[in-house]
Amino acid sequence: MSEPSFTLVQLRYFEAAARHLSMTAASRELTVSQSAVSTAIAQLERELGVQLLLRHHARGLSLTTAGQAFHQRVLDFLAHGAELVEAARQAGTDLVGPLTVGCFSTLAPFRLPGLLAEFERRHPQVHVSVLEGEHSALKTALRAGECEVSLLYGYDLDDDIDRVVVDTAPPYVLVGSDHPLAKSKKGKVSLAQLAGEPMVLLDLPNSREYLQSVLRDAGVEPVIRHRTTGYETVRALVAHGHGFALLNQRPPVEMTYAGANAVPLKLTDKVEPLEIVVAWMRGVRLTRRSQEFVKLCRSLYAHPPH
Repeated sequence: MSEPSFTLVQLRYFEAAARHLSMTAASRELTVSQSAVSTAIAQLERELGVQLLLRHHARGLSLTTAGQAFHQRVLDFLAHGAELVEAARQAGTDLVGPLTVGCFSTLAPFRLPGLLAEFERRHPQVHVSVLEGEHSALKTALRAGECEVSLLYGYDLDDDIDRVVVDTAPPYVLVGSDHPLAKSKKGKVSLAQLAGEPMVLLDLPNSREYLQSVLRDAGVEPVIRHRTTGYETVRALVAHGHGFALLNQRPPVEMTYAGANAVPLKLTDKVEPLEIVVAWMRGVRLTRRSQEFVKLCRSLYAHPPH
């Protein structure tokens, strides 16, 4: 049985069509005719002996099961094809080229600035772009090849995603400066002391479930007064006496955007900290740029450069 014969052009055309789920959108991106895209994909399917895309009249495309698996492999293949070209052109020189990094929205302002500054200092010819979003969006972006690696919390990661732990973030309580607990010189609180108190909840997918579970595991039922997807909005509401909050990322100052102070208190309860991880798709061989990013996270992340 002869080995299948296909071209890089066919793979690129298939990848664009699979990503857009549209021959028309793929042809626009590639600046070729729609018939050229359609013909190349049909030839690829004949050569492989498997249907990769389902054509729906007036409704675009959908990937078959084989097409979904093949698309992920093609993303890896094309990425490393580009890496091979760069290696040949830049033999003996610094890393060059683009790198897209995903980052969980509440981690980004705390964790990325120093990390990116150090990475760009070490690899000035790598152009880093950041894709910021919530947890499920970042997982989707990894699977779609929109980012190669992502910095996020270590919960709810499926078996198709590999990860390495780079830091941990224990939860803490936040109260307004006029709250009785804020005036205690101990700077600590037990979750039981918060029973019946109104809560301001960081209302992001997965985050909200985790934060409420911390209380419920201690036998405290959350009494949610306000919900918001904004981290700084949580702090401002707390600072103005609307309730307490549980958070994991801790800014170095108590002043909020609204001008009032929000006071952090350490938990006396034994609560497992959240893991902060760098994640990528299992089975995907990371480019050298991503490998260096992961390496930097492991060595620097707990103590980011100032």
